[in-house]
Amino acid sequence: MRPELLSPAGSPESLRAAVQNGAGAVYLGWGEFNARRGAKNFTDEEFAQALRYCHERGVRVFLTLNTLVTDRELPAALETARQACRLGVDSVLVQDWGLFDLLRRTLPDLPLHASTQMSLFTSGGAQEAAADGCERVVLARECSAEDTRTICENCPAEVEAFAHGALCMCYSGQCAMSALIGGRSGNRGRCAQPCRLPYGLNAPAGKAYPLSLKDSSLAGHLGEMAEMGVDCLKLEGRMKRPEYVAVVTGIYARLLEEGRGPTPAEEAELEQAFSRSGFTDAYWKGTHGRAMLGTRSPDTPEPKALFDAARAAYEKDTARTVPVRFTCRIAADVPSVLTAEDPDGHTVTVTGAVPEAARTRALTAESVEERLMKTGGTAYRCSEVTVTVDDGLSLSAGAINALRRDALSALSEARTAPPVRRELPVPPLPEDTCRADAPQFTLSLHRAEQLSDGLLACSPARISLPLDVLAHETALPQREGLIWCAELPRVWRDRDEDLLRRWLDHAASLGVTAALAGNLGHLPLLRGTGLTVLGDYGLNVFNGRSLAYLKDKGLASACVSFELRFAQIRDMPKVLPTEAIVYGRLPLMITENCLVQNAAGCRRDREGPAVPADGPCRSQQLLRDRTGAAFPLLPAFGHRTEIQNSRPLWLADRPDFRRLGLAFARLRFTTESAAECAEIFRAYLEGRPAAGDFTRGLYERGVE
Repeated sequence: MRPELLSPAGSPESLRAAVQNGAGAVYLGWGEFNARRGAKNFTDEEFAQALRYCHERGVRVFLTLNTLVTDRELPAALETARQACRLGVDSVLVQDWGLFDLLRRTLPDLPLHASTQMSLFTSGGAQEAAADGCERVVLARECSAEDTRTICENCPAEVEAFAHGALCMCYSGQCAMSALIGGRSGNRGRCAQPCRLPYGLNAPAGKAYPLSLKDSSLAGHLGEMAEMGVDCLKLEGRMKRPEYVAVVTGIYARLLEEGRGPTPAEEAELEQAFSRSGFTDAYWKGTHGRAMLGTRSPDTPEPKALFDAARAAYEKDTARTVPVRFTCRIAADVPSVLTAEDPDGHTVTVTGAVPEAARTRALTAESVEERLMKTGGTAYRCSEVTVTVDDGLSLSAGAINALRRDALSALSEARTAPPVRRELPVPPLPEDTCRADAPQFTLSLHRAEQLSDGLLACSPARISLPLDVLAHETALPQREGLIWCAELPRVWRDRDEDLLRRWLDHAASLGVTAALAGNLGHLPLLRGTGLTVLGDYGLNVFNGRSLAYLKDKGLASACVSFELRFAQIRDMPKVLPTEAIVYGRLPLMITENCLVQNAAGCRRDREGPAVPADGPCRSQQLLRDRTGAAFPLLPAFGHRTEIQNSRPLWLADRPDFRRLGLAFARLRFTTESAAECAEIFRAYLEGRPAAGDFTRGLYERGVE
């Protein structure tokens, strides 16, 4: 079965460009809750017109509500979805767990798609989303052909994959770089794209762009994607101009229609339309490296001839029409009758004027057919006509034209009529019974060497270590009341899960009784282990509804997003014991590429533990920006990289975090020595000010 082609519509003109060039569906933003708030997007009137325009032509419309939403914003986000549902939108893409839960409960007939911002890249995560009501799962861009095939084989929901367009260096939904550096959150649709700026590895920023990836192009892999069961191919580009949308959509539509790969001329047109030093298909092939990096000069000339031709074609608005079969009956003494049928099963019948007796030349079936064929200026083309006319009758050309117009108008009404969908009342939240008077301190360590008697003497409520670190431990010190927790890898694949399960068994044998889950795919991995499941910051908890959703999933607590302000955390209904990070270098990115490997070479095994046996990744690596700020790079499971903020978050001297109703306050240790960890913990117990350079994070200033 041929995959659906999904094109970006950042504006009404881009929407027309996509439809006229063969898109099977378009995705667009309406309102304030979409991940491309910088695009032109749609007004209320334009959105209603877009639905009619697309549905007339057999094109589906997907609304992007794929940002994190605060408790105060949830009612407005729900109302946006409710209005879109009433107008007949075909699906809604969602990132926020609270909004997702609210939509599935209040608009149960509205199809929901799991946005790529949900960071789903395993069968378990896709299955979990499907079981919770997602009709379609949009996979992470980093998924290879092997990953995608495995998920297609195991996921009952539809699978959507990115086929063309920009790649972020960080996994979508896990990037906080724009938020923490510039106050503009990618999770809120305001990304400032700091990844496109120059950086230096252990050196000043020069002319290297180690975070800027080429655009992806999988035009040569469409047959493979169709064969493995990918249901939808997404083209990225809501921030790009309509001519780009026209060119790229047109080429991909032809390739799917004709079942072939691109010609050299088509490849050249794709590159002219937009590229960053060419294209890459490395992730799809399961490879990585510096060859994926690319930039685009602001002086790159516009492909005027290509774009002029594309614009001239889609502005005619005649390339996308629906075939219609007409059946007309004109008989004496009764109104004329015309029936119109489309390929989708819609049939309408209209009546017109009563014919008169012919005074001179009688009406013929051929002359009626000629009139009915004139569908220009509409979304339709006449594919077949059957006309029956009694002898000796006359009917004016105007009457026949009116009959045709009425039939096509009725057909449009049938094709664009919104489906009947249920609207249920908003369910109440569980009682806010998990609010604590003061939080207990929890610790997360990056290395076992950070553990010391001095740290244990501060009596933390919980200590977590990465699962791949625990795998190499033979014993853990036990203290009364201390809970040991395994921190699962933020990114992994289906093929890793047997190893992770063995490591979980080993961790349990050491006395580990809990696990931090930062991804939906962690939940099926942890079921049956007997470990208490705690929600980590990777779940992007932004509201009380998200806490309620995770409570229903069986989690015992959850860490809220560090993009929230103190007041938003304070006012969040604590329906689940809630945790916040109050110290440490906050994670800016988790990348599929090893940045050290790309820049200087690294001998780590991709499937090995996060702590390398040897090579440059063992010593501390720093990424420097144009201001001289240094961002530590930590190795992550699977030879990935986690970029840390240049300054640690420090709140020890701020009593605010102790009055938010939090059950737990986490100290996140990454680059610190064992002695520094213990000293920092004591400083928090005593409420001391910071001794060095630090940040208050986003808890006071918030994000756009």
